[in-house]
Amino acid sequence: VSDFAQALVLAQNTDLIASVPERHTTNLRQALHSFDLPLELPTFTVSLLWHPRMQVDPVHRWLRQCVREVCGGWG
Repeated sequence: VSDFAQALVLAQNTDLIASVPERHTTNLRQALHSFDLPLELPTFTVSLLWHPRMQVDPVHRWLRQCVREVCGGWG
């Protein structure tokens, strides 16, 4: 499936299961049973890379800040 919402719809209407991030799917999971995965998942690094000319671009700066806010709580 192409996104977490579709995975949850599929799980709700079939005998399949879905592994989705709790942080972004709380409201979508209300009609389903949920539990923590019974295993440790490896950590990963989220990196931002951009061309130097984009350093001072206000829209690009805004986007980088959005990514930092969304990814900052992971790990």
